[in-house]
Amino acid sequence: MAKISFAQKIKSLFSAHSVLNDDFFEDLTDALIEGDVGAKTAFELADKLEAACKEEKITEKEQIIEKLAEMLSQYVKAVELKPEDGKVNIWMVLGVNGVGKTTTVAKMASYLEKSGYNKTVLAAADTFRAAAIEQLMMHGERLNIRTVHHQDGSDPSAVVFDAAEAVKAQGGGLVLADTAGRLHNKENLVRELQKIDRISCSKADEGCYKKILVVDATTGQNALRQAEVFNEAVKLDAIVLTKYDSTAKGGIAVSIGKELNLPVAFVCTGETYKDISLFDVNSYVRTFLGA
Repeated sequence: MAKISFAQKIKSLFSAHSVLNDDFFEDLTDALIEGDVGAKTAFELADKLEAACKEEKITEKEQIIEKLAEMLSQYVKAVELKPEDGKVNIWMVLGVNGVGKTTTVAKMASYLEKSGYNKTVLAAADTFRAAAIEQLMMHGERLNIRTVHHQDGSDPSAVVFDAAEAVKAQGGGLVLADTAGRLHNKENLVRELQKIDRISCSKADEGCYKKILVVDATTGQNALRQAEVFNEAVKLDAIVLTKYDSTAKGGIAVSIGKELNLPVAFVCTGETYKDISLFDVNSYVRTFLGA
């Protein structure tokens, strides 16, 4: 059965209500919650929109959607990450297993390569899954990008250390580090990440170390919980949304932006290397609302 997007719900909302009464705003709140905006934010948005419509005497559908877009845009944040030339840059890529983290690392490397940046080294720091190491090495071969790896079960921070040394030896570049994401063993995970974090802090040049969380846009509020856990462990800098398309519920960028003040750097929409783009707030909000 096809998923009903938030944009479709908004459309049917206007069909079902000819006037802006309490029922309309209650139904809008429900739609926002189902669209993964988060209950607290959904109630807040609906109340603010109702007040604005009364105050500004807004009654037309287009004006209402425009006002809602304006409000949503205040919560959603974007950031463009760029490695600094001639310096050691480290981007630690985090996320639970199954969100497409390893593929996202490869997509980011490919994106940078196409943008003219060809000094990336991949670091297979998810040493707990032999398959993750093999997968990243395969991507490295396909993209003709060096992959630093150790045998499975080895210390992930040692892999990042070696990759950083390799980048330093070539006169600067970017380490894109793929890390483990075993949330069911939270304490161990946090300890491992904090160790990689310390190594990365010491090896990267000032201002050149970023912590990027990959989340699956279709998992809704679970993605917010994951962001909370990882942010608590290592203080995140940015988010990448995977499996994002216009049929997805999609409101998770609003929740993460409002609750954790975290910006989104990239959006991934498919399986191939080209299916990655910079996150654009205006485009995101328009797609979400079907405007």
